[in-house]
Amino acid sequence: MTRAWLPLVGLGLTAGCALKGDVRRVELQVEALRVERMRGDSARAVQIDSVRALLAVVQEKLAAQQAYLVQLRGDMKTDLLAVQQQVVTVQELTGQSQQRLTELRGRLEEQARQPVPVPDTSHGGNAVPVGPSGTPAGPGPDRMFDLSLQQFRRGSLGTARLGFREFLRVFPTHERAPDALFYVGETFAGESADSAAAVYQQVVKTFPNSPRAPSALYKLGLLAEQRGDKAAARTYYARVIAGYPRSDEANLARDKLQRLGR
Repeated sequence: MTRAWLPLVGLGLTAGCALKGDVRRVELQVEALRVERMRGDSARAVQIDSVRALLAVVQEKLAAQQAYLVQLRGDMKTDLLAVQQQVVTVQELTGQSQQRLTELRGRLEEQARQPVPVPDTSHGGNAVPVGPSGTPAGPGPDRMFDLSLQQFRRGSLGTARLGFREFLRVFPTHERAPDALFYVGETFAGESADSAAAVYQQVVKTFPNSPRAPSALYKLGLLAEQRGDKAAARTYYARVIAGYPRSDEANLARDKLQRLGR
């Protein structure tokens, strides 16, 4: 009997050893899994910390950007208010300037509608304005005439007209008075044909012996042609030829008469 159980005992011992080996392998596997899980948890923790750090940086940058936007909005509002104030100032100045220009234009037009002073040639000589001390006051005749002529050539007809009128008032018998009166008519030529014609008539009447007389007569002929009055135009041209046959305007008048037909 004892010998019969020996194989069984040996088999049991062998089975027991095998069971212990399996248990050890399982324990090793479990430990390996635990270590691997710990490593995974540690890696995930590192990743989470990195994400948290990144989020913190992003939040910090967002906060800085928001602060910059708030400051920028405030600066823009301040600049906008400054621009609005400047616009209001410019509008006020523009309105004032426009009002002044309107007033000045009104004064110029009012003065332009005043009649041209007729030079008084009965006393002879040139009246020169004098100051309280008896010395000449204001610009001389040549300077006054040249300044008015400059305005005329620049196209400032209203200013030129005022200057020539003042010249005629102060220096009515000056040798350039016929020129000044003629240029007054020229300043009206593009604005009012009737006003220009009236001044040209005055040139012929007041200064019949001046070189401006044939020029004024010829201009009267041109104005008559413009309004379709050929008979009056022929009369003016004929007067130029008869009264001033050697003038340049006489040659022009002859050509006009040929075109109009006698």
